[in-house]
Amino acid sequence: MSNYSIKTISENYKMTAFGVSFEDFNDWAGNAAKTAAKKAEITDNGKLSELLALADGQQYQINYVMDGKAWRGFGVMGEFDVEGAVGLDFLAGDYLVVPGTGADKDRLADEITGKVFGGLLQEITDFQYVGPGNSTFVKDAENGEFYGEMWLRVKKIEG
Repeated sequence: MSNYSIKTISENYKMTAFGVSFEDFNDWAGNAAKTAAKKAEITDNGKLSELLALADGQQYQINYVMDGKAWRGFGVMGEFDVEGAVGLDFLAGDYLVVPGTGADKDRLADEITGKVFGGLLQEITDFQYVGPGNSTFVKDAENGEFYGEMWLRVKKIEG
């Protein structure tokens, strides 16, 4: 069984992010290319730096359902008014917290996401993912290893 914990968030919170919607959730290569292009765009034009400066400096990779479509973006914790950014609602409740470590900061969020959706959620039988989104952060390396966590809202399965 993989390493995870359940943490309770007592109040709704917001995240502010830039991102892209996916027409076909199963187009992994196309979606990865769209996501990478968006990150390059907001890095090059300074929008991501602007957002990070308004918040605590911690960047998150966010998966969300927006207007019935899968959406992925990059943003911060909190509500900020930056042109082109969207505000995302995250609800109070129980959150599945899945940690991970790795040597490549740019790949770690995707590695944790792959671990969660590639099998871990199926292993956990007492909680169910309810969304509407999830977020992953990666902290700067200590001793050559980056540390990250993915947070997903879940509900306890009664029975």
